[in-house]
Amino acid sequence: MPNSQGKHRLETTRRRVLKAGTIVSFSGAMLPTAGLAQQASPQPAPENGVTVHVFFRVNGRPTALDIDARASLLDLLRERLGLVGAKKGCDHGQCGACTVHMDGRRIASCLTMAAKAHGRDVTTIEGIAGADGLHPMQQAFIDHDALQCGYCTPGQIMAAIACVKEGHAATAEQIKEYMSGNICRCGAYVGIVAAIEQAAPQIERS
Repeated sequence: MPNSQGKHRLETTRRRVLKAGTIVSFSGAMLPTAGLAQQASPQPAPENGVTVHVFFRVNGRPTALDIDARASLLDLLRERLGLVGAKKGCDHGQCGACTVHMDGRRIASCLTMAAKAHGRDVTTIEGIAGADGLHPMQQAFIDHDALQCGYCTPGQIMAAIACVKEGHAATAEQIKEYMSGNICRCGAYVGIVAAIEQAAPQIERS
């Protein structure tokens, strides 16, 4: 049994943890929204790097800002533009959680320099739904329960759309091969393949 001094120390620790948790939760709620992507948050000048000016379109919105030349596209999207759908999983281009489209092609944004986006069109998970509702692939993922924890889902959906547009969704075996760069640690692969098979005809007609 802890003595009174030990109890006081435990209580103090609990208070600190709860206070820190509250601050973190409140800070997370204040992240900028996707609709304000063009209003990038300021970035301090890099200590040992070079600042470059980039202009590109993010989900159809013109965006211009100064960035650290060493920054990755993933960090730019998440930390400067508040587009946190693309996830930082392995940060080595091996899990696919950070998949976005650049000029219509899927890329691992964690391995892509942000400066490379200059003059390009970048599409993230926040930009694929239309005014009339969800993208067909988003709806298919819901219909087939193709997710569990959801962490990899944005990257899975972006890769799945590209898989169809690349012409690699003719069979389940082909889908598995061309989606192999996207890892689902929960193992929702059966649902993911079924979702792609459902959405493929709709995407191909569009």
